[in-house]
Amino acid sequence: MDLQKQTAPAPAAELRASDADRDRIADILREALAEGRLTADEHAERVEGVLGAKTVGELEAFIRDLPAAHVRRVTVSAPSRPTAGAIPVDPDDNVVAVFSSAVRKGRWRAGRRIHAYAVFGSVEIDLSEALFEYQQVVIKAVSVFGSVEVRVPENVSLRGTGGGVLGSFEVDTLDAAEPDAPVVYLDGWAVLGSIEGRPRRGRLVADILDRVHRKVDRTLHRHLER
Repeated sequence: MDLQKQTAPAPAAELRASDADRDRIADILREALAEGRLTADEHAERVEGVLGAKTVGELEAFIRDLPAAHVRRVTVSAPSRPTAGAIPVDPDDNVVAVFSSAVRKGRWRAGRRIHAYAVFGSVEIDLSEALFEYQQVVIKAVSVFGSVEVRVPENVSLRGTGGGVLGSFEVDTLDAAEPDAPVVYLDGWAVLGSIEGRPRRGRLVADILDRVHRKVDRTLHRHLER
């Protein structure tokens, strides 16, 4: 009995916070400042508290009154690779930067396959406000003495496969809460360059939330009709 008590896992709020946990909370606070939810003084005060926080529970207290804190955290593991035959061979969109820069951002329609090439240049693909017409999106990226940066909403899934030759390939694995949420696959190679994929904290795909609300409404109606 004593051994069981000693090995019992601590509640999530009491777990020691990692640097990644602090970065996540700092990103949420940064977005809240940009959206006008926090004043500059409030933001500075909370960031200072985040840096000194020791546990996950202490960190969560700094975003308790922000919308991002109330997003459902239950996640569904997405497949590591796209469904066979779901992605076309030819790209729907090419984003090319040769000794220049190229950007896709704002309200735009994301196809199933996007090719990104950065040769002595930079490519930014921001899907945080994009319209997802397909559940699976593949981004094939090649960076040669350049950089490719991909940002996604935090309520989609993100997977990465690739590497670097005297360069860096970094993708933050992300799992969505909804099983039918879009999945973005970032594949590529960086040669003396960089490729990175990360969620943009505080950005959500609105149509996923609409589907969740409709599903909840249908469930409530079924219960009321009984």
